[in-house]
Amino acid sequence: MADNSNKKFLVGIFNDENVLLKAVKQLKAKSVKIHDVYTPYPVHNLDIYLGYKRSRLSKAAFLFGATGTTLAILMQVYMLSIDWPMIVGGKNFVAAPTMVPVTFEFTVLCAALGMVGTFLISNGLGPGKQAFMFDPRSTDDKFVMAIEVGKNVLSETELEAALKEHGAEAVNTKEVLTKKH
Repeated sequence: MADNSNKKFLVGIFNDENVLLKAVKQLKAKSVKIHDVYTPYPVHNLDIYLGYKRSRLSKAAFLFGATGTTLAILMQVYMLSIDWPMIVGGKNFVAAPTMVPVTFEFTVLCAALGMVGTFLISNGLGPGKQAFMFDPRSTDDKFVMAIEVGKNVLSETELEAALKEHGAEAVNTKEVLTKKH
């Protein structure tokens, strides 16, 4: 049974990425837990300042690529030696150099499709998923920092003052309905 609850966030809106980076660094130094930061384009070192862990997507890509390589080799060996053996140009049934292009292409295909699927599943994205934005301007030209009020040691007024002190041009309050399963 789903349990619905509201979470209250303070949303700080910044004009400049350098001011945002400095604010993230200073708020983290004050032990403020930042929910997330939304930017119109990738900001260099923001993930480091927020303390994000390195993605495991590259490991998934390797596993999908290795699976593709194995399947491509097995498929070609089966087709060329068991299913339809033909001698073409006097070569053996299973000539390794002729298998390289197909193996390479199938490896890349499996790695790419596997990474896309893994990314969509791990981020909860999919067909029909409603996009949620704290502020729609984060897709245009503003930088948005969301801080959950209940998870911080500072009060709401102290957090709002800290956001303004560190360069937020506006601070809004937003309640978000979350579902617990």
